[in-house]
Amino acid sequence: MYGGGQLQDWQARGANKKLAAGICGILVGTFGVHKFILGYTTEGIIMLLVSLLSCGVLAIVMQVIGIVEGIMYLTKSDEQFVRTYVEGRKGWF
Repeated sequence: MYGGGQLQDWQARGANKKLAAGICGILVGTFGVHKFILGYTTEGIIMLLVSLLSCGVLAIVMQVIGIVEGIMYLTKSDEQFVRTYVEGRKGWF
């Protein structure tokens, strides 16, 4: 019972965004979609503009960042994810 309540608590505090943000980071990290999912509007706009304004030249860099961040999101426990990215608001890596 204790573990189930704790799981629901982390889900309610933002861990429910972990899977969506991780998958979007891996698949469409170039456009910063994972940043928007987590509420990091400024970081998302930066990734989007770097990809678009460089005519795709720097899009590969943004994609690598997205893949790394997506993997980081998915490998963290729900508690670590919430503490780092939801409560801690760590925008990059």
